[in-house]
Formats: sequence, structure tokens, C-alpha cells
Amino acid sequence: MNKPVVVSEEALTEPVIVPDATSGFSAKAARPAYAGPAYIVLVGISFSHFLNDTMQSLIASVYPLLKDSYALDFAQIGLITLAFQFTASLLQPLVGHFTDKKAQPFSLAIGMTSTFFGLLLLSVARQYFVILIAAALVGLGSAVFHPESARIARLASGGRYGFAQSVFQLGGSFGTSMGPVLAALIVVPFGQPSIAYFSLIAFVAIVILWRIGLWYRPQITAKKFVPLHAHPDAPSSKRVRVALAVLVALLFSKQLYVSSLSSYYIFYLIDKFGVSTQAAQIYLFIFLPPMRSARSSAARSATASAANM
Repeated sequence: MNKPVVVSEEALTEPVIVPDATSGFSAKAARPAYAGPAYIVLVGISFSHFLNDTMQSLIASVYPLLKDSYALDFAQIGLITLAFQFTASLLQPLVGHFTDKKAQPFSLAIGMTSTFFGLLLLSVARQYFVILIAAALVGLGSAVFHPESARIARLASGGRYGFAQSVFQLGGSFGTSMGPVLAALIVVPFGQPSIAYFSLIAFVAIVILWRIGLWYRPQITAKKFVPLHAHPDAPSSKRVRVALAVLVALLFSKQLYVSSLSSYYIFYLIDKFGVSTQAAQIYLFIFLPPMRSARSSAARSATASAANM
């Protein structure tokens, strides 16, 4: 029944250890917010990539309209491409270098605001110089978007980096091909002012990216940066610089002919085969996805090769 409990003198003098009631909570709080990929964030950043690249591809799609409306020659069309690509491509390393040092959770929404105003300006532009500024603003939004959005896709991957990057790239590839279709359905029938309708797409992207920024901010606030130490088998800094120079040269040459083809493909179809502007837009829609996929695959393969050096 009830047995007497014998307590030794040693037991009376030993300290009593009480488990910390908050230890379980602290352990849970220390865990990541998700065990696997943050699917909502991945879908959101991929959809934003789709919207961004849809608006980017719209620039080349409206070249025939601008050429006819303002009697532009091919050199002037090329300068529009230069203004767009200079901000969209050449500024990306600078943006990436800055955000590597200090992440900016709401820079994506701010960059998309540049695209928003660029499209509005393009819809009302009546002078060639204003068209150049509008194209540069749209390109600036893309330059700000890509470095930080790729970082967010990796952060939301939950360790499944290949899957997250594929989902992210899927949105961009699909968006690149949709620009010509929307231009054929909206811009060609209704003229230059209808470009303003695409600013609604930019506004939707701003809202989504602002919400993603709210998710991103605590992720980078809680992250502690530690100094990186080079691996003993890592290549020398000189070899890394040579590899990067080769990669930049290869990607630059590829981007050069891809941009040239996408800029003048519509004009070639219209002049050579006598197709309508709308039909040429559909052909551009068919042409762009394979080019975009080949370019993305080449970039990923080159980056992986450099990483394994």
C-alpha cells in the first residue's frame, strides 16, 4: 500500500534542477519559419518575375508602332534598345554589389515603381528623347528586380535551391513570351496610349513585392553575417577573376545577338514576308521562349562551372 519514502542526507543537500519552462519555446523560436520551401513566397516572386519580364519584353514589341508613328530609322530604334539594355543589364552588377553589402527588403517594390512610371511616360511620349528616358526607366526597374529577387528565391527555397531557381526562372521565361502577345492584342489595335494599361500590371507587382518585402525583412534582420574564410582548395583570386572575365565575355556576346534578333525580328518578318504587325508579334511570341531558355541554361551552366573550379 503506502510505503515509506526514505530520503538520504546526500539527496537533501543536492540542488534541485527544474527544467526551464521557456526552453521549449526558445527552441521552437530558433527553428526556421519553414522546414521546406516557402511556397507562397516562391509563387509570389515567380509571378512577379513573370509580370516584370512581360513588361520588359513589351519594349521591343512596340518598336514597329514607334517607328511608324515617329518616322524612326533603325539606328534610332537601336538607341532605344541601348537605353533599355544599359539600365536593365549593365546596372545589375552595381545593384547586386550594393545589396550584397546591405540587403534592401523593399527595393523590389521601389524598382517596380520605376517600371510603373516608365510605362506611363512611354504611353504619352511625343518626343524621341522622352521615349529614351521611358525605356531607361523600365530597364532600371528590371536591374533592381533581378539581383534581390534571385536572393529571395534562394532564401525561400528551404534548401531546395534547384527547385526554387527553376520556379523563379519559369515565371521570367513565360513573361518574356507574353509581351508580344499582349502587344498584338492591346497596343497594336489601340495605339501608343494603351501602353498605360500595362502600368496596372506594374502596380499589381508593386503590391506583391511589398508583401514579399514584409516577409523578407525579418529574415535578413535575424541573420548574422560571419566573416567567410577561403577553402584550402579554393582557386586563387587571379584564377577567379579570369574565369569571371571569360563568363562576362561569353554572356555579353550571347546577349548581343539575342537582343539584336529580338529587336529586329519583327521588322524582318514584315519586310521579307509582308506579314501584318499583329502576325509578326505572334511569331515573336513563338521565337522568344527557346531563346530565353537557351540563355538561362547557358548562364546557369557557366556559373556552375565557375563554382566548381
